[in-house]
Amino acid sequence: MNIQKLKLKTYSPILLLITILVFAGCSKSTPFTPTPTPPPVNSGDPAQYGTPYASVPATKDIVMYEVNIKTFPNANFAGVESRLDSIKALGVNVIWLMPTYPIGILKASGSPYSVKDYEGVNSAFGTLDDLRTLVANAHSLGMAVILDWEANGTSWDNSWITTNPSWYIQSGGTIQQLSTYTDVAALNFSNQSMRLALIKAMKYWVFTANVDGYRCDFADNTPSDFWTQALDTLNNITTHKLIYLAEGTTSAEISSGFQLDYAFDYYGSIKSLFAGASTPGSLFSTNATEISSIPASGTKLRYITNHDDASSDGSTITEYSGKQGALAAFAIVSYMGGIPLIYSSQEVGYPSAINFFNNVPVDYTANPDMVAAYKQILAFRAAHEAIKTGTLTQYNDANIVAFEKTSGTDDVLVLVNTKNVVETFNIPAALQGTTWGNGYTGGNITFSTQYTLQPYSYFAFKR
Repeated sequence: MNIQKLKLKTYSPILLLITILVFAGCSKSTPFTPTPTPPPVNSGDPAQYGTPYASVPATKDIVMYEVNIKTFPNANFAGVESRLDSIKALGVNVIWLMPTYPIGILKASGSPYSVKDYEGVNSAFGTLDDLRTLVANAHSLGMAVILDWEANGTSWDNSWITTNPSWYIQSGGTIQQLSTYTDVAALNFSNQSMRLALIKAMKYWVFTANVDGYRCDFADNTPSDFWTQALDTLNNITTHKLIYLAEGTTSAEISSGFQLDYAFDYYGSIKSLFAGASTPGSLFSTNATEISSIPASGTKLRYITNHDDASSDGSTITEYSGKQGALAAFAIVSYMGGIPLIYSSQEVGYPSAINFFNNVPVDYTANPDMVAAYKQILAFRAAHEAIKTGTLTQYNDANIVAFEKTSGTDDVLVLVNTKNVVETFNIPAALQGTTWGNGYTGGNITFSTQYTLQPYSYFAFKR
């Protein structure tokens, strides 16, 4: 909701004197009394903490890292802070912190999306000052920070349950749970006061912790007109450039102001491809369909895992048949289109599923070869505008994901073997006789009629 502030006119002393004389001449018995100046309109926002971060990246340049705090040393803010240099070194410029709010106890499942207090900090992670320090240090390293936001419901012991029961969906006077989530009470978006309280809380963190936006959970379930109302209001904070990521897939969310939404279908397609159940052509088709399904102002978040998938589907090492398969899949999602996401633990090849309800210590010093490969993949992306915004040309093959992307004079070629066996790629006529530089190792190659790729190998060439 936009808050309109009263604009006061300023009069010069001469104009004021003339006004007084005119009134005096018209009615000598009624002396002129200036109208009292109205008090300024106060929106009730907290004072700005810290200096707003001025280097929030453009959407096309974002490389996002999802932080599951429970996987870091001591499972707290300080543990994440101790790893910020390593996260930055991957090529990351936006950190998404999974929910940092107190978790409800009543009817609890342990889910961090059961929010007990929208303006509180989970004491297991630290204090408000600890969160502020984490955000400030991320900013100092050149990384924006967004918070996770659950707008659909609260825990059953959130104070709103007793102070404002009308803010919840009810049936026969009984507050209803959200969908299948027994630990979450469903909020009523027909109640305007509830909407304003949610938006006030979203503004609170921008000012109080100096964060740079939100990833919004289960966004498809929330009315799009609420998102329009909320994001329009947040965009009135002119001191901040904010990032909005919707966990959803509808064009209405992008129209409402989100810059990013999820690539659910793409994730399913790339899993299927590496499982041998589909072809590269299917992945290209999904890519085109997803991108065309949303307004041009938006783009897709692309990933090979996230907190939900790492919990339900297991490690990327399992999903993509080993370290090399996981890297090959990540190269595809980083280069084909959209914005790449790394979920904390995947860069070190954590070998097991992670239930994000629990503390799961991850050895972030493991598999330095994988970490180096992630850095290499993302460094090539950062260096080439063609990857971020270029026109895609696909080259059809049963086993090799092959495509070229061009933007002006920037021209890149990507080849990825999606099989755990040696494959031969038949070079398209348009590429035969062309010379390319290896984007990872240097050196040039002139393509003939065929090119051999080792199991799960991936290449990024530049011309």
